[in-house]
Amino acid sequence: MSITDNATGGENEPDVKILSESQENSQVDYDSLHADVVSDVDDSRVANTSEDTDSVKSTDNVDSESETVSVSDIASDSVSDSANEAETVETQSGADNVPTGPTFEDLNLPEQILKAVRKVGFETPSPIQAQTIPVLMEGHDVLGLAQTGTGKTAAFALPILSRIDRKVRHPQALILAPTRELALQVADSFQSFADYLGDIHILPIYGGQAYGIQLSGLRRGAQIIVGTPGRVIDHLQKGSLDISELRFLVLDEADEMLNMGFQEDVERILEDTPEDKQVALFSATMPNGIRRLSKNYMNDPREIQVKSETRTNTNITQRYLNVAHRNKLDALTRILEVTEFEAMIMFVRTKHETEELAEKLRARGFSAAAINGDIVQAQRERTVDQLKDGRLDILVATDVAARGLDVDRITHVFNYDIPSDTESYVHRIGRTGRAGRSGEAILFVTPRERRMLRSIERATNATLVEMELPTVDEVNDSRKAKFADSITESLENKQVEIFRALVKNYSEEHDVPLEDIAAALATQARAGDEFLMKEPPADRRRDRDRRRDRFDDYDRGGRRDRFDDDRRGDRGSRFERPNKDMVVYRLAVGKRQHVRPGSIVGALANEGGLNNKDFGRISIAVDHTLVELPRDMKPSVLDNLSDTRISGQLINIERDDNAQIPAGGGRGGRRDRFDDDRRGGRYRDRDDRGGRRGGWNNDRDDRGGRRYNDDRRGGRYRDRDDRGGRRGGWRD
Repeated sequence: MSITDNATGGENEPDVKILSESQENSQVDYDSLHADVVSDVDDSRVANTSEDTDSVKSTDNVDSESETVSVSDIASDSVSDSANEAETVETQSGADNVPTGPTFEDLNLPEQILKAVRKVGFETPSPIQAQTIPVLMEGHDVLGLAQTGTGKTAAFALPILSRIDRKVRHPQALILAPTRELALQVADSFQSFADYLGDIHILPIYGGQAYGIQLSGLRRGAQIIVGTPGRVIDHLQKGSLDISELRFLVLDEADEMLNMGFQEDVERILEDTPEDKQVALFSATMPNGIRRLSKNYMNDPREIQVKSETRTNTNITQRYLNVAHRNKLDALTRILEVTEFEAMIMFVRTKHETEELAEKLRARGFSAAAINGDIVQAQRERTVDQLKDGRLDILVATDVAARGLDVDRITHVFNYDIPSDTESYVHRIGRTGRAGRSGEAILFVTPRERRMLRSIERATNATLVEMELPTVDEVNDSRKAKFADSITESLENKQVEIFRALVKNYSEEHDVPLEDIAAALATQARAGDEFLMKEPPADRRRDRDRRRDRFDDYDRGGRRDRFDDDRRGDRGSRFERPNKDMVVYRLAVGKRQHVRPGSIVGALANEGGLNNKDFGRISIAVDHTLVELPRDMKPSVLDNLSDTRISGQLINIERDDNAQIPAGGGRGGRRDRFDDDRRGGRYRDRDDRGGRRGGWNNDRDDRGGRRYNDDRRGGRYRDRDDRGGRRGGWRD
């Protein structure tokens, strides 16, 4: 299996920054890498920030620190202050330039490892590999900031394989990954090198797989364990996994683990490991939770940062279509009919939607299947194998279920539902355009999601091109061409001679022209379905255009969204203008995320330092919320709220001077307008930190596999997204 984090990297025109105390021992010519060399980050300057709305935590674990600093401020301040203390050289390497950086031979790797690298097909190290491998080979801890597709798996795999003691048959290295798909991918990456080394055993352990397989592997003496936090803790509690002599620990995609509620699990595992182990932590972002892990469990880590001018691969063509929610399926069908693709992965928000959309696509003649956290592991693996070998063309998935998928056939990524944050978008489209191949990403944008589109463009520093919906004529032309191709293909079938004789006899006996017989057979094959698409009725089109900007005022069932507390007793105007001392802000969360006024106030008050009197009216719609806040609110408050999440989703708070709050909307300044359940205190509605604890029967898979599900029989350390079917007690 090829390594997803390939040597050439998944991003273009990278800048590389390494923050360390010394460069004296490194044998790599960093100037030739066009790298910025900066001194250590002073962690003491980084303010501790409440993580309540950024990762799922127990309410008993709420941080008491008062100061809140945005992640972007932390990163930029740390780098800029450090740059003043060291020489900085800044250049950029063009994607088309001939590589002038070091080779794998320059990275202090043993000859046997170099032979394995050459046999796997790696030629030139990616920036993260060139900077990380020498540091790990010297024995330092590493804190790596790198996106998916940059080659980070090989960056930690090669040093670990170089230093594993093959004679010792107990766990020497542990790699933690947020999902079972990523764990399997990392294990396969290790194995691709270990196949050429001999006598090194790699074992993936994850929820959804029977314990017997994993226990057998542990008894045989696996030296490298790749696992998800929940299943690792299960084995620790059973006594089947001993990490008391662990030498290497890697946290891969650490920010995802925290977002999914694994922070307590990760810390529990870290506490059981030897103090003298070497730690490597890799993360696409640097929230305060990652900083705290680094400070508490790492020994003077060297920080290595890889960033690029465009965070998405330039081999990927990115397009979007403005479409109303209820027209999505018809628009999708048209696009699929006229698009040439080999394999496609399609993203939706919830597990239920994966099954629903896959079923609708199958009914329309497409080869589609769903993958989500509720599907047992054996079925998931069969589905992925079908996608790999061409028996399946479309995979409908949630964000979490698709993490770690590495399928060469994927030429298109379709964002049927817009992601909840920009990081998810980058991860999604990274499923295509890998290893130099071209790919295409298509995004559906409803009228109310246009702000998120702009956020994606800003975050990725890429412009998405608006596409036109294929016309009826284009769809029909495509159907005719495919029909002709199917005839050409059938003519090569060996049975055509049998049917040729039958058709000829029928024509002679019934005096029917051959073309009429062929047409009748084609009609028979259609099983009564219309072959050509028809234009929708004219009055329907006019009605659609007239109501285009109002489509998203309806939920998925087609019912009109009634704003919260909109129970007017009079016949006055539906909308009221905001108070002159207040302005309206729009939040990208709403009823679809099951938010309530109390969760809105709690999140904004805790993260922004606001008081109860600072809130005016609050109106919660299907996919957004309008809230009145003070006109003279300081810009620093918005900065503090920039990374705030409610129900696991970034709120993307923005001022909206054109918005009107419905009359009768709830008032933020009155306690009786908030939730009746205030048992935990004034702002104790914790829906903003992982979803309600019960009663909603939420599907949490698309928002990070949150801890609190209605079915919690698996115990405290249940592998949330690793479930292969819910079974009480142990998580087989």
